[in-house]
Amino acid sequence: MQDSQEYKEKKAFFEKVITLYGRNVVVEMLQDKEIAIHKLHMANSNKPDGAIKKILQLAKERGIEIIHHDKNALSRISKNAKQDQGVAIDIISKSYAHTREIKKLSHYRLIALDGIHNPQNLGMIVRSCAAGNVDGIILPKKNSAKISPLVVKASAGTLFKLPIYFCDTLESALRGLDDADIYALSLDAKESIYDVKESKKSIYILGNESEGISPDVATLCNKELIIPMNRGVESLNVAITAALIAFMRS
Repeated sequence: MQDSQEYKEKKAFFEKVITLYGRNVVVEMLQDKEIAIHKLHMANSNKPDGAIKKILQLAKERGIEIIHHDKNALSRISKNAKQDQGVAIDIISKSYAHTREIKKLSHYRLIALDGIHNPQNLGMIVRSCAAGNVDGIILPKKNSAKISPLVVKASAGTLFKLPIYFCDTLESALRGLDDADIYALSLDAKESIYDVKESKKSIYILGNESEGISPDVATLCNKELIIPMNRGVESLNVAITAALIAFMRS
Protein backbone atom coordinates (compact mmCIF):
# COMPACT_ATOMS: atom_id res chain seq x y z
CA MET A 1 0.00 0.00 0.00
CA GLN A 2 2.82 2.37 0.92
CA ASP A 3 4.69 1.50 -2.29
CA SER A 4 1.52 2.28 -4.28
CA GLN A 5 1.15 5.68 -2.61
CA GLU A 6 4.81 6.50 -3.19
CA TYR A 7 4.42 5.57 -6.86
CA LYS A 8 1.39 7.87 -7.21
CA GLU A 9 3.22 10.74 -5.54
CA LYS A 10 6.29 10.21 -7.71
CA LYS A 11 4.15 10.04 -10.85
CA ALA A 12 2.29 13.22 -9.88
CA PHE A 13 5.60 14.99 -9.32
CA PHE A 14 7.12 14.02 -12.66
CA GLU A 15 3.91 14.94 -14.49
CA LYS A 16 4.75 18.53 -13.60
CA VAL A 17 8.32 18.32 -14.86
CA ILE A 18 8.98 19.98 -18.22
CA THR A 19 12.40 19.55 -19.85
CA LEU A 20 13.74 22.48 -21.87
CA TYR A 21 17.06 22.82 -23.66
CA GLY A 22 19.41 25.33 -25.27
CA ARG A 23 21.85 27.68 -23.54
CA ASN A 24 19.83 30.90 -23.76
CA VAL A 25 16.67 29.24 -22.50
CA VAL A 26 18.51 27.56 -19.63
CA VAL A 27 20.05 30.88 -18.58
CA GLU A 28 16.59 32.49 -18.70
CA MET A 29 15.11 29.74 -16.52
CA LEU A 30 17.94 29.94 -13.99
CA GLN A 31 17.66 33.71 -13.73
CA ASP A 32 13.94 33.60 -12.92
CA LYS A 33 13.81 32.83 -9.20
CA GLU A 34 10.06 32.17 -9.37
CA ILE A 35 10.63 29.11 -11.56
CA ALA A 36 11.31 25.94 -9.58
CA ILE A 37 14.04 23.75 -11.06
CA HIS A 38 14.52 20.04 -10.45
CA LYS A 39 17.85 19.31 -12.16
CA LEU A 40 20.32 20.74 -14.65
CA HIS A 41 21.79 18.38 -17.25
CA MET A 42 25.15 19.10 -18.91
CA ALA A 43 27.13 17.34 -21.63
CA ASN A 44 30.66 16.31 -20.65
CA SER A 45 31.91 17.83 -23.88
CA ASN A 46 30.96 21.39 -22.88
CA LYS A 47 33.84 23.80 -22.49
CA PRO A 48 33.43 25.83 -19.25
CA ASP A 49 33.42 29.25 -20.86
CA GLY A 50 30.89 31.81 -22.14
CA ALA A 51 27.28 30.74 -21.62
CA ILE A 52 28.31 27.43 -20.00
CA LYS A 53 30.28 29.29 -17.34
CA LYS A 54 27.27 31.52 -16.64
CA ILE A 55 24.93 28.51 -16.43
CA LEU A 56 27.19 26.75 -13.94
CA GLN A 57 27.50 29.88 -11.84
CA LEU A 58 23.73 30.48 -11.74
CA ALA A 59 23.06 26.83 -10.87
CA LYS A 60 25.60 26.97 -8.05
CA GLU A 61 24.08 30.16 -6.65
CA ARG A 62 20.64 28.51 -6.55
CA GLY A 63 21.94 25.19 -5.21
CA ILE A 64 20.59 23.22 -8.16
CA GLU A 65 21.77 19.66 -8.75
CA ILE A 66 23.96 19.35 -11.85
CA ILE A 67 24.24 16.02 -13.64
CA HIS A 68 26.87 15.43 -16.33
CA HIS A 69 26.20 13.08 -19.24
CA ASP A 70 27.86 11.93 -22.40
CA LYS A 71 26.43 13.55 -25.54
CA ASN A 72 24.17 10.63 -26.44
CA ALA A 73 22.65 10.45 -22.96
CA LEU A 74 21.98 14.18 -22.98
CA SER A 75 20.27 13.95 -26.36
CA ARG A 76 17.90 11.33 -24.94
CA ILE A 77 16.98 13.77 -22.18
CA SER A 78 16.57 16.83 -24.40
CA LYS A 79 15.02 14.82 -27.27
CA ASN A 80 16.66 17.32 -29.61
CA ALA A 81 20.35 16.56 -30.14
CA LYS A 82 20.67 19.11 -32.96
CA GLN A 83 19.54 22.08 -30.86
CA ASP A 84 20.19 21.30 -27.20
CA GLN A 85 23.69 22.90 -27.29
CA GLY A 86 24.86 20.48 -24.61
CA VAL A 87 22.43 21.61 -21.88
CA ALA A 88 18.94 20.71 -20.66
CA ILE A 89 16.97 21.71 -17.61
CA ASP A 90 14.04 20.13 -15.74
CA ILE A 91 11.45 22.73 -14.76
CA ILE A 92 8.87 21.98 -12.07
CA SER A 93 5.82 23.80 -13.40
CA LYS A 94 3.20 24.49 -10.74
CA SER A 95 0.83 25.56 -13.51
CA TYR A 96 1.13 22.29 -15.47
CA ALA A 97 -1.51 19.73 -14.48
CA HIS A 98 -3.52 16.80 -15.80
CA THR A 99 -6.99 17.57 -17.17
CA ARG A 100 -8.52 15.53 -14.34
CA GLU A 101 -7.82 18.57 -12.15
CA ILE A 102 -10.38 20.55 -14.16
CA LYS A 103 -13.16 18.45 -12.63
CA LYS A 104 -12.36 19.99 -9.24
CA LEU A 105 -13.18 23.49 -10.52
CA SER A 106 -16.66 24.94 -9.95
CA HIS A 107 -16.35 27.29 -12.91
CA TYR A 108 -13.88 27.91 -15.70
CA ARG A 109 -13.32 29.42 -19.12
CA LEU A 110 -10.80 27.38 -21.10
CA ILE A 111 -9.30 27.23 -24.57
CA ALA A 112 -8.54 23.74 -25.88
CA LEU A 113 -6.12 23.15 -28.75
CA ASP A 114 -6.81 20.49 -31.37
CA GLY A 115 -3.80 19.75 -33.56
CA ILE A 116 -1.90 23.01 -33.14
CA HIS A 117 1.56 22.13 -34.49
CA ASN A 118 3.32 25.47 -34.84
CA PRO A 119 5.29 26.24 -31.63
CA GLN A 120 5.19 29.98 -32.29
CA ASN A 121 1.39 29.85 -32.51
CA LEU A 122 1.30 27.90 -29.26
CA GLY A 123 3.51 30.44 -27.53
CA MET A 124 1.43 33.37 -28.74
CA ILE A 125 -1.78 31.60 -27.68
CA VAL A 126 -0.33 31.14 -24.20
CA ARG A 127 0.60 34.82 -24.04
CA SER A 128 -2.86 36.03 -25.10
CA CYS A 129 -4.63 33.67 -22.71
CA ALA A 130 -2.38 34.69 -19.82
CA ALA A 131 -3.14 38.35 -20.49
CA GLY A 132 -6.85 37.85 -21.10
CA ASN A 133 -9.87 36.31 -19.42
CA VAL A 134 -9.02 32.64 -19.77
CA ASP A 135 -8.55 30.25 -16.85
CA GLY A 136 -6.29 27.81 -18.65
CA ILE A 137 -5.36 25.94 -21.83
CA ILE A 138 -5.96 22.28 -22.60
CA LEU A 139 -2.94 20.96 -24.50
CA PRO A 140 -2.93 17.30 -25.66
CA LYS A 141 0.37 15.43 -25.70
CA LYS A 142 -0.49 13.69 -28.98
CA ASN A 143 -0.87 15.52 -32.30
CA SER A 144 0.26 18.84 -30.84
CA ALA A 145 3.25 21.12 -30.52
CA LYS A 146 5.35 20.33 -27.46
CA ILE A 147 6.48 22.89 -24.92
CA SER A 148 9.89 23.89 -26.25
CA PRO A 149 12.35 26.81 -26.38
CA LEU A 150 10.42 28.21 -29.36
CA VAL A 151 7.22 28.17 -27.32
CA VAL A 152 9.01 29.82 -24.40
CA LYS A 153 10.30 32.57 -26.68
CA ALA A 154 6.95 33.19 -28.37
CA SER A 155 5.14 33.31 -25.03
CA ALA A 156 7.42 36.18 -23.96
CA GLY A 157 7.82 35.04 -20.37
CA THR A 158 4.18 34.06 -19.77
CA LEU A 159 4.43 30.27 -20.16
CA PHE A 160 4.32 29.55 -16.43
CA LYS A 161 1.76 32.23 -15.55
CA LEU A 162 -1.28 30.33 -16.80
CA PRO A 163 -2.57 26.82 -16.01
CA ILE A 164 -1.87 24.38 -18.83
CA TYR A 165 -3.83 21.15 -18.58
CA PHE A 166 -2.36 18.17 -20.41
CA CYS A 167 -3.99 14.96 -21.62
CA ASP A 168 -3.13 12.15 -24.02
CA THR A 169 -5.79 13.13 -26.54
CA LEU A 170 -8.27 15.99 -26.58
CA GLU A 171 -11.15 13.56 -27.16
CA SER A 172 -10.42 11.70 -23.93
CA ALA A 173 -10.24 14.93 -21.96
CA LEU A 174 -13.49 16.35 -23.34
CA ARG A 175 -15.41 13.13 -22.64
CA GLY A 176 -14.52 13.60 -18.99
CA LEU A 177 -15.86 17.18 -19.00
CA ASP A 178 -19.37 16.50 -20.27
CA ASP A 179 -20.92 19.03 -17.87
CA ALA A 180 -19.23 21.90 -19.74
CA ASP A 181 -20.44 23.84 -22.78
CA ILE A 182 -17.97 23.01 -25.54
CA TYR A 183 -17.76 25.40 -28.48
CA ALA A 184 -16.08 24.66 -31.80
CA LEU A 185 -14.68 27.59 -33.77
CA SER A 186 -15.74 26.96 -37.36
CA LEU A 187 -15.95 28.91 -40.62
CA ASP A 188 -19.25 27.14 -41.36
CA ALA A 189 -20.97 28.19 -38.12
CA LYS A 190 -23.97 30.53 -38.07
CA GLU A 191 -23.68 31.93 -34.54
CA SER A 192 -21.14 34.61 -33.68
CA ILE A 193 -18.75 34.26 -30.76
CA TYR A 194 -20.07 37.62 -29.55
CA ASP A 195 -23.62 36.29 -29.13
CA VAL A 196 -22.74 33.43 -26.79
CA LYS A 197 -24.20 33.38 -23.31
CA GLU A 198 -21.56 31.47 -21.40
CA SER A 199 -22.30 29.04 -18.61
CA LYS A 200 -20.10 28.57 -15.55
CA LYS A 201 -18.07 25.98 -17.47
CA SER A 202 -17.09 26.89 -21.01
CA ILE A 203 -14.47 25.43 -23.36
CA TYR A 204 -13.55 26.91 -26.74
CA ILE A 205 -11.90 24.53 -29.21
CA LEU A 206 -9.36 25.90 -31.69
CA GLY A 207 -8.43 23.60 -34.55
CA ASN A 208 -5.39 22.86 -36.67
CA GLU A 209 -3.80 25.73 -38.60
CA SER A 210 -4.89 24.36 -41.99
CA GLU A 211 -7.50 21.64 -41.41
CA GLY A 212 -9.45 23.03 -38.48
CA ILE A 213 -11.08 20.90 -35.81
CA SER A 214 -10.84 17.15 -36.27
CA PRO A 215 -14.08 15.18 -36.89
CA ASP A 216 -13.73 13.18 -33.66
CA VAL A 217 -13.44 16.33 -31.56
CA ALA A 218 -16.22 18.09 -33.48
CA THR A 219 -18.72 15.40 -32.42
CA LEU A 220 -18.08 16.29 -28.78
CA CYS A 221 -18.89 19.99 -29.19
CA ASN A 222 -22.27 21.47 -28.19
CA LYS A 223 -22.22 24.35 -30.64
CA GLU A 224 -20.27 25.84 -33.55
CA LEU A 225 -19.23 29.50 -33.48
CA ILE A 226 -17.78 31.86 -36.04
CA ILE A 227 -15.83 35.09 -35.86
CA PRO A 228 -17.64 37.57 -38.15
CA MET A 229 -15.38 38.77 -40.97
CA ASN A 230 -15.46 41.88 -43.14
CA ARG A 231 -14.12 42.77 -46.61
CA GLY A 232 -13.94 39.20 -47.82
CA VAL A 233 -11.35 38.01 -45.28
CA GLU A 234 -11.86 34.27 -44.87
CA SER A 235 -10.04 33.45 -41.64
CA LEU A 236 -7.58 34.56 -38.97
CA ASN A 237 -4.40 33.02 -37.60
CA VAL A 238 -5.24 30.65 -34.73
CA ALA A 239 -3.25 32.77 -32.26
CA ILE A 240 -5.29 35.85 -33.21
CA THR A 241 -8.48 33.84 -32.76
CA ALA A 242 -7.33 32.84 -29.27
CA ALA A 243 -6.66 36.48 -28.44
CA LEU A 244 -10.17 37.53 -29.51
CA ILE A 245 -11.72 34.83 -27.32
CA ALA A 246 -9.46 35.73 -24.41
CA PHE A 247 -10.68 39.32 -24.43
CA MET A 248 -14.35 38.70 -25.23
CA ARG A 249 -15.38 39.88 -21.77
CA SER A 250 -13.90 42.21 -19.16
